[in-house]
Formats: sequence, structure tokens, C-alpha cells
Amino acid sequence: MITDLFLEKLCNLDGVSGYESRLNESIIEAFRKYTEKIEIDKLGNIIAVKEGNVKVDDKKIKIMIAGHMDEIGLIITKIEDNGFLRFSNIGGIDPRTLLGQEVIVHGKEDIFGVIGAKPPHLQEPSERDKAVKKEDMSIDVGYEKEEVEKLISIGDYVTIRRSLNKLQGRSVTSKALDDRAGIATMYECAKELSKINHEADVYFVSTVQEEVGTRGAITSTYNINPDIGIAIDVGFGSTPELPKEETLEMGKGPGITIGGNIHPGLRDHISKVGKEYNIPIQFEICPGPTGTDARSIQITREGIPTLCISIPLRYMHTSVEVINMTDIENTAKLLAFFIGSISKDNLEGFLCY
Repeated sequence: MITDLFLEKLCNLDGVSGYESRLNESIIEAFRKYTEKIEIDKLGNIIAVKEGNVKVDDKKIKIMIAGHMDEIGLIITKIEDNGFLRFSNIGGIDPRTLLGQEVIVHGKEDIFGVIGAKPPHLQEPSERDKAVKKEDMSIDVGYEKEEVEKLISIGDYVTIRRSLNKLQGRSVTSKALDDRAGIATMYECAKELSKINHEADVYFVSTVQEEVGTRGAITSTYNINPDIGIAIDVGFGSTPELPKEETLEMGKGPGITIGGNIHPGLRDHISKVGKEYNIPIQFEICPGPTGTDARSIQITREGIPTLCISIPLRYMHTSVEVINMTDIENTAKLLAFFIGSISKDNLEGFLCY
């Protein structure tokens, strides 16, 4: 399917927070087919606008849908005398997942390397039962310092070397599914909207720097000033060791967030839309800020009525994240039918407390 190929292309590209521009061409090329105008704002957010095809006499409703295009990664902090590279993290990385990884250092050119540490044979007995700290790891690209410094500088970013692969059924595994899956969902939603009548103008925003503080959502929401904001991100997919009440079932539809970050009227309405169109939905409880772009959308300007929709994902913030393509398709359909149901006549009723 086209969406599978688009998601694969996005995940195989590299773009950690603050360095997302390598994705721009692919995202713009895809959304150009289903939107009327596209721009990149001053922070780097890509904003693709699908205009409503139902004529209204006064100002149109604006619905903003945000999915972040940045991924977690590493940054070079020091070049050792022996050519080994020390690093820190960009975004939330569990150091336990780093040891033994293949990486790409994005210097003057892309350089392949591996992350290593002291072998267990040479560890002290007190070290063997402890996870290796990030500070005790280094990236080995094979060069001596003189050669390294010709290609790599302090501040260059690093990504895990991993390509999207298919598992059984409709599951795929890759780095950066958080939240390239959200971008693919917006793309699928734009396709769905081309088949239905909708009054609202829809702003599909591929946001930057979500993993380091939802920064792209802050600036893009202020600029657009939507009537409704929707963040599309990922939620914790179920695995045997996790409590069922804290996870979402894979392949059983998107999770609709319940909590203070979410407008209750819109939440109730999108839930009814799911039931009306036989789209499977789940619920995700989050009492405080969601930790997604929704937290920034909600408190922009005088406040934006906000939803957060989560696609079930396993092994979050690792290089082997897993997602089910059926959940992307169902999330896109839910969003499209929700957008189609919003009009000037009923919007105020949904937003009343």
C-alpha cells in the first residue's frame, strides 16, 4: 500500500530534534497531492492545508492536526585522543538500549560507527550486575583522531542505523515510528478527506522538536490559531509485562486520551463518530499534560480545545519500535469522519462545558 511505502521512506530517513530538514522533501511531495498549499515556517514546521469543500458565508473553521517528525538521537560531545567519540542524548533515550548499536554520525558526510564499552570479561565483579552508563560508552568509527577530525565535529548528530522491516501480519518495526506513524496517519487522513465533504479547513502540521519540549507545536499553533487542535502521537502498546490498564491493544484502533489536557466535548464527539462508523477505538487515561504536542496546543493564546489520539506502539524510544498498520488506517478514518462532522452550526455545542 502507498501508506506503507510512505511510512518506510520516512522512517529510513534521519531527522533528530533540531535537524529534521532531511524529511522535508518527502513530506512535501506526499502531501502536495491532497492539499492546496504547503509552507515551512521559521522554526521548520511543515504546514499543509486541505481547504474545506463546503462553501460557507463567513470565516471558515480551522482544524489543526499535528504529528511530530523529529526522532530521538545522539550528539557528539568529545573526540578522544584515540579517535573514539563521546556523546550525549537528544531526547529521551534509555542508555540500556544503546550498547552494541550500529549508528550513523552525520558529519561532513555520513559515517558508519558502532557503540561499544568495556567487555564483560574485563569488568570488575561489582560492574557486571549493573547497566553500562552512557558516560562509559563510546562510538568507534575506526579512524584515528586526525582522520576523525576531518569529517566529524563536536555537535554533529547521530542516529541509530536501522531500516523499517515487516513483521508477521500487518506489524512493522523500525526506529522513529514515534512519530513518523503520526505523519503517515495525517497523510492517510488527507487522502480520506478527498473523498468526503467537509466544511473546515484542515492544517496538517509536521512539527519539529517535540522530543525536546514540543517546541514546534508552540509556534505553529500560535500562527494558525485553530478552532480545534488534535495531536497524533503514539501510546504504549501492550506487552506481557505491562498492566493492561496502562496500555493499548495492538490492532484494536487508536487510543482517545481522557484527562485534563483534553476537551471533554470533543472527546465525547469523536468517540461517538468512531461508534457510528464502526471504527474500533480505545481509551487512554492521562490525568495531567500528555507529554505530546497536545500539551502545547491546548495552552496557546487564549486556549485551544484539544484532542490527543494515540496509535498503539511497542518498545517506545528504541530502535525496534513496533506498530500495526491497521491502527494507522483506522486512526486516519476516524479523523476524517470527525472533521467531516464539524460545521459552523454545531461547533459551539461541542465546545461548551
